[in-house]
Amino acid sequence: MTASRTLATAGRVLRQLGHDHRSVALMLVAPSLLVGLFAWLFVDQPGVFDRLGGPILALFPFVVMFLVTSITTLRERRSGTLERLMTTPLGKAELILGYALAFGVMAALQAVVTVAFAVGVCGLSVEGPLWQLGLVAVVDAVLGTALGLLASAFARTEFQAVQFMPVLVIPQILLGGLFMPRHDMPDALAALSDVLPLSHAIDAVAAVVAGDEGWDLYGPLAIVAAFAVASLVIASLTLRRRTP
Repeated sequence: MTASRTLATAGRVLRQLGHDHRSVALMLVAPSLLVGLFAWLFVDQPGVFDRLGGPILALFPFVVMFLVTSITTLRERRSGTLERLMTTPLGKAELILGYALAFGVMAALQAVVTVAFAVGVCGLSVEGPLWQLGLVAVVDAVLGTALGLLASAFARTEFQAVQFMPVLVIPQILLGGLFMPRHDMPDALAALSDVLPLSHAIDAVAAVVAGDEGWDLYGPLAIVAAFAVASLVIASLTLRRRTP
């Protein structure tokens, strides 16, 4: 695996995204709009957005990056672009890492926009440094990217890629601690929640919002990053040259 081929792949994906204004708008603007809608919903209930705004910052970028990444990658495979690339010296790991790097750049931009909007416009109260909140948002969005790449390796159509949401995304939303504290869940569901990466992403955001430091923040963040790396490795191992 060479860095030059990985960077070339990332550059190609970024150039393609630059011509797809709708996808760029979806990645950069949609999470902020959803956060704003959520804040507006509870504008007459003081303290609610401060309590739930952090977990929402972990949720929306994750979902958006999952959808955009899985559908974009699958579209390239169905169009034959991936098959042509695989006839070159480009390896599967270089291809997946290039995609992850390109969407990681978009995730970083998305995190800056979303965090700035949530704090500056919606008034989210954050006790910790804003750069930590941005870091968690980036890692969380990269997790959505990694799971999107993993889903695209198994799906055959864009519709099938979307169908992976009930399997990979919705259970994590339900069990992540947004609707009910994880320690109040039935024992089996609490144990399942402990092994889902989005739960730890929500814990990391909550730690920043509360001003916690040390392992309370970086422990969950390390778990989320490990899940993202594992997803990328599995995606590179299961990637097919073309969709039958």
